[in-house]
Amino acid sequence: MIEHFAEKIDPALNRQSGKVFYSGRTAFSRPADLYLIGLNPGGDPVRQATETIGAETARVLLQLPDRWSAYSDESWRNKRPGTHQMQPRVLHMLRQLGRDPRETPASNLIFMRSRREANLGADVNVLVDQCWPFHEAVIASLNPKVIVCFGQTVGSLLNRKLKANERPIARFVETNSRGWATKAYRAGSQIVIVATHPSIADWTNPAADPTPLIQEMLDRSKGEKP
Repeated sequence: MIEHFAEKIDPALNRQSGKVFYSGRTAFSRPADLYLIGLNPGGDPVRQATETIGAETARVLLQLPDRWSAYSDESWRNKRPGTHQMQPRVLHMLRQLGRDPRETPASNLIFMRSRREANLGADVNVLVDQCWPFHEAVIASLNPKVIVCFGQTVGSLLNRKLKANERPIARFVETNSRGWATKAYRAGSQIVIVATHPSIADWTNPAADPTPLIQEMLDRSKGEKP
């Protein structure tokens, strides 16, 4: 099944610095109730020019173990795998949910790498449209009940694509002085959770941890009729 998803990647993107799969064959080969989506790969597209979408996809399909996760198994910024910035926060969330990162499908809404969100350019919707056939196929085939978005930008873009209801069905507000909110929206048969971004919010801190809301939405989805 993972080859089917790879075929949905626009060949015109293959030479650009970036990445599609944040977990491997096992995660993308069977139905999943949870799908993780970031905005786009970080880093430096000049310094990482050889880390192209095509090369990274081939590495996942042909070289990496079937059970693999970028969050637990990759070294980011020369740090020990699973320890840099948002990695331990995502792993904390999955551990609390009883999920294995190597069995949880994960990607980015936009595959092209940029140093900052602002570097993506003015019309982000065009980039989303280029990458959307992949996500459309994943959502249709794996049928995730809950999609967790890392940050408000990707959440807004995905809600627009999935025609989510404008009013949230549930929310979690951080119990700290910042008070940022994570919100859940109904989008057809899916629930989209627009979470705080784990590169900024420390999900390992109970005051900022959206995991209980994610668990609540997973539990709610189990009780719904197909």
